[in-house]
Amino acid sequence: MSAPKTIYLDNNATSQVAPEVLEEMLPYFSEFYGNPSSMHHFGGQVGSKLDEARQRVADALGCEPGEIIFNACGTEGDNTAIYSALEANPDKRHIITTRVEHPAVLNVAQHYEKKGYDVTYLGVDEYGRLDLDELKASLRPDTALVSVMFANNETGNIYPIQEIAEIVKANGSLMHTDAVQAIGKVDIDLKKIPVDFLVLSGHKVHAPKGIGVLFVRRGTPFRPFMLGGHQERGRRAGTENAASIIGLGKALQIAKDNIELENTRVKALRDKLANGLLESIPDSRLNGDPENRLPNTANISFKYVEGEAILLLMDRLGICASSGSACTSGSLEPSHVLRALGVPFTFAHGSIRFSLSRYTTEEEVDTVLREMPAIIERLRKLSPFKSDDDTLLPPCTC
Repeated sequence: MSAPKTIYLDNNATSQVAPEVLEEMLPYFSEFYGNPSSMHHFGGQVGSKLDEARQRVADALGCEPGEIIFNACGTEGDNTAIYSALEANPDKRHIITTRVEHPAVLNVAQHYEKKGYDVTYLGVDEYGRLDLDELKASLRPDTALVSVMFANNETGNIYPIQEIAEIVKANGSLMHTDAVQAIGKVDIDLKKIPVDFLVLSGHKVHAPKGIGVLFVRRGTPFRPFMLGGHQERGRRAGTENAASIIGLGKALQIAKDNIELENTRVKALRDKLANGLLESIPDSRLNGDPENRLPNTANISFKYVEGEAILLLMDRLGICASSGSACTSGSLEPSHVLRALGVPFTFAHGSIRFSLSRYTTEEEVDTVLREMPAIIERLRKLSPFKSDDDTLLPPCTC
């Protein structure tokens, strides 16, 4: 019996490489394989192509090419930004972040907390929204850095980064945002948004894995995390991942051209999927902001069932989704994001994140809507947790 056709709805974990991106990359694995730092023409032509990619990234973000640092991934970018901000301001020992950040930020904040830094973790309401008055009240003269994600990887919530950055800059602190999930889905113009550091990762925007970007605003004190050669103007040592950089440049150019598509056709498919599931499956709920979230993301909880069991039965039908962040899968604990939202225990363990892309089709959404009610009904018949206990999970104490 042939395997079922794959329906891929896990694009917040990773996305397929766009055919146009792969086509642009291929010559730089074989025909043009020179080191872009070499003095000879063979390497120099690769260097010129990297300059073109850097310009494409800058155009997509509304910044200068010299403010772009290529690196390996979003995690490296987040670590570098936080490290740099603290190293450049050794007399400031206070960090502000949120309880719903990606582990690439939360775990770094906890690391510095153990080293004696004071860390404030901003809470969120039941929809995952921040209270900017809490941010204002938390700022101190010794606040070195505020780190707030542009969009949440689990719920898709979009945060008012421009307003947040303006508040932070008025306090004289540095501002960092993890925009890994927002890029390609939200229009980002760094001429208007006064962040000091912004991070993105290629594999979330139909570029390959293993390539990312750290934006550092001109004039921001910077301390490199990677030491060695002169690459990236001495800000990130290591031979450039040339083919992937070229692919990322192409991917961001395409993403910028497809912002309207993401916020119309993809958003409509997301709403069809989410509304259909909520209407057809009793005791289901949408997690996060019902309005202000990424156009491709719907996080839905199904009461009395385990997310892992749901994913297993979905996988047998060729349907790929996630029970949360791919970087925290394998943990038996409920998502720290859902805990921060105060999602009841009986719902939190049955959370599924559906994340679409411009390659998602209406036929695929129809298939998921047809199959999911039977999956949930089957699992509920086996569930030992049927009760009226809707005890709230304790908030994440990170």
